[in-house]
Amino acid sequence: MSKHTFLEIIKSTYGKKSFEGDEFGGAGGATGQGLPDGEPGNFMFATGIECSNPMTNHGRRDQLEECRHYEMWRTDLGLVSEMGLKVLRYGLPIHKIFLGPQAYDWSFADQVMAEIKRLGITPILDLLHFGLPTWIGDFQNPELPVLFADYVEAVVIRYPWVRYYTPVNEIFVTARASALDGIWNERHKSTQSFVTAMKHCVAASILASHRIAKHRNDCIIVQSESAEYMHCVHSVPSPKVALDNKLRFLSLDLLYGHFPDADVLNYLFDNGMSREEFDWFMKGEPPGYQVMGNDYYGRNEKMILPDGKVMQAEDVLGWYLLTKEYHQRYRKPVMHTETNHFDEIEAPRWLWKQWVNVLRIRADGVPVLGFTWYSLIDQIDWDSALFNKDNKVNPCGLFDLERKPRLVAHEYRKLLKEFGHISIVPHGEMFTVSDKPAILKIEV
Repeated sequence: MSKHTFLEIIKSTYGKKSFEGDEFGGAGGATGQGLPDGEPGNFMFATGIECSNPMTNHGRRDQLEECRHYEMWRTDLGLVSEMGLKVLRYGLPIHKIFLGPQAYDWSFADQVMAEIKRLGITPILDLLHFGLPTWIGDFQNPELPVLFADYVEAVVIRYPWVRYYTPVNEIFVTARASALDGIWNERHKSTQSFVTAMKHCVAASILASHRIAKHRNDCIIVQSESAEYMHCVHSVPSPKVALDNKLRFLSLDLLYGHFPDADVLNYLFDNGMSREEFDWFMKGEPPGYQVMGNDYYGRNEKMILPDGKVMQAEDVLGWYLLTKEYHQRYRKPVMHTETNHFDEIEAPRWLWKQWVNVLRIRADGVPVLGFTWYSLIDQIDWDSALFNKDNKVNPCGLFDLERKPRLVAHEYRKLLKEFGHISIVPHGEMFTVSDKPAILKIEV
């Protein structure tokens, strides 16, 4: 028996260089660094092109037009590719495509979709982003779910290679802004109109998922929804605030067939939802691989003070705690589907803070599919939710309206280089049947 230690024997046998095979694990395994490569099991780093198009007191606010995407779409898609991003939340302009029953204009969409495909970008196709074609009207129209389903099927047939979809973006925000806050579309301010808009939007999303799955039964549905909370700074709790903090779940409760609390159920029945309609929603969740997308901006959290004043409460809970609450309720895989900051100097810090939130929730075992800086290009008048037509530039994009990079673009590129090869969950390669090596060092 040798008098040398096992390590001395190993070193004398193999030398100081790495062992053969060690490149797949241990000291030589992959760290997760490197720009995204688009592999299916990898985390999805994304951006989005702002495509809101609601009707307002000033007429239609079309962000694709106001931010010059219609004329600069090829440049914009090139910027996505140059950033090293493989995933793009992209909204087709329904008001320009869906001209009437069975009537479509694909001229713009065909060009853009062909370029997205050529560049090897994976689109998460956004089919309804706050606005409707004029001929449909608004979200009070009970024909909306069936009409929208026809449009969605036409899109799926037109672009059969697309797998990821967001049928109706931010259902809760759509219904609230259109029917409760009175700033978009029907511009109503009543709880009855809110419930009507809510049930029509959710039904539209459900029927859309049916049509997508009819042609792509492997579809992935990323339901982007605003993660919100109102902090009540009162010694005597407010029943209204308590109810509002439950209503923020309403769109996902109806979409995923999750039975709401009794006071929310009474609210629905008191404001126009029938028992038959409610039972229809509770039959179960729609088809497809369902991903819960949580959008978070600092302004999503608010505080109501004793004097009734409402102020922003950025990061009291933050994306991590809010999303964990949503995840515990619905038990769905998660994606951070939107974030940005209106202060271009603060934006890099906000980017890294959001990413730390993602890392924290991953460490708790929550599967996170991806992360999105929204949007690629600066936006117009989103500081007033498009209510005021001031043509004010919100410097929240990776690039400005001249397509020059902002500070946050450079920081996002750093983030991509550091984490671009991590999997959806640590050791996620174990759940992907492929001929790739199991590079087991990645723990992020």
